[in-house]
Amino acid sequence: MTGFSDTQTRQLRAKLDEKHIRHREAQGATLHYLEGWHVIAEANRIFGFASWDRRTLQNTCLWSGTAEAAVGAAYTATVRISVRAGDITVVRDGSGYGEGKAKTRGQAHDVALKAAETDATKRALATFGNAFGLALYDPERRGVRRAKTRERQKPYPQSWSLRSARGGTMGRFDKPNAFIEALRNAMTKAPDIESLFALWEANVDEVRLLNRVLRQDHLTKSGIAPQLVEHLKRCAVALAAPPGVASDGNTAPKSKLGNGGGRPKIDKSALSIGAPKRIRSKEHLKFVASQPCVICGRKPCHAHHLRHAQSRGLSLKVSDEFTVPLCAIHHNGVHRFGKEETWWRERNLDPLSIARSLWEESQGRHAKREGPNGSEPSPPGTDRSRTASEGTQEKKV
Repeated sequence: MTGFSDTQTRQLRAKLDEKHIRHREAQGATLHYLEGWHVIAEANRIFGFASWDRRTLQNTCLWSGTAEAAVGAAYTATVRISVRAGDITVVRDGSGYGEGKAKTRGQAHDVALKAAETDATKRALATFGNAFGLALYDPERRGVRRAKTRERQKPYPQSWSLRSARGGTMGRFDKPNAFIEALRNAMTKAPDIESLFALWEANVDEVRLLNRVLRQDHLTKSGIAPQLVEHLKRCAVALAAPPGVASDGNTAPKSKLGNGGGRPKIDKSALSIGAPKRIRSKEHLKFVASQPCVICGRKPCHAHHLRHAQSRGLSLKVSDEFTVPLCAIHHNGVHRFGKEETWWRERNLDPLSIARSLWEESQGRHAKREGPNGSEPSPPGTDRSRTASEGTQEKKV
């Protein structure tokens, strides 16, 4: 015998978004409620259009007459909600009250009866979870998701501060473009790699804020942070070897960016300010996607990157070695959930161990194809700042 699916359970337990709550004044008190149409729409979304029913068990007219030059009526109603959850049917009852005023007696009774049935429906559905208003019965509103306050009230902060590698202030700029240009010049003039990355770390918070501001304003430079990251990498490559000298000691032609075409990439994970190694392997992603979903066993699957496996970076995925197979349903579910570690913990699974096993199996197959002289990358461990020689390296923003 089965009940609600994992997705339905998560939706029923999720916090109620504050934007759906309405309020009105009644007898000197403020009443908070959800509108009837919204509650019914949520029931259709979570349970499915054909998976739940509403039936009025009883309605009683408490009063009808003339009030304030109009015809009025008051009703109570009892409504039963039946939800088909897998092999079982969950039944909940709710009672409600409604009043109506209109120019005619029929209209007044109709309005009052509908109001009573809607109120009873909302009370019956509220027993299923926060999505239907259960969180409103908690005085502390712990089941309500508050709206995020804006980080800024003005279009831009008053000024942008450029900090040196040692943390001191090199200058303040009223316009974002001036700050961006000054940071580019400072990175270009950095004397060595250590100073370059120290300069970046000192200004990365300002870059994040700047990127957020420009994106919110829908300007053309909304991708300024990735552009600065690319400039950082070019500067690092330029500092990795003497100008005009390739890794073999011969003179190399200069590229349009001013960097030697044959200069080697640096291993930023070996610096004092290390960056996590991010390995890219299309072959491994294809292997992971060919496996059954670790949750339900369905196929085909997506190769899901475990976001908590490495430190976050702007527009950067974690290393391809930290991937597990998920079907489309569960892949969409984990991305919508928010905190991924909690999502996996609720399912009693250790995704890092699964990813490690898949990586070892994938690399083992790759090594067999290469033969005895082929090198096999090391399996992922708990140290997230490894210094393996394979893969693409990215600096965290």
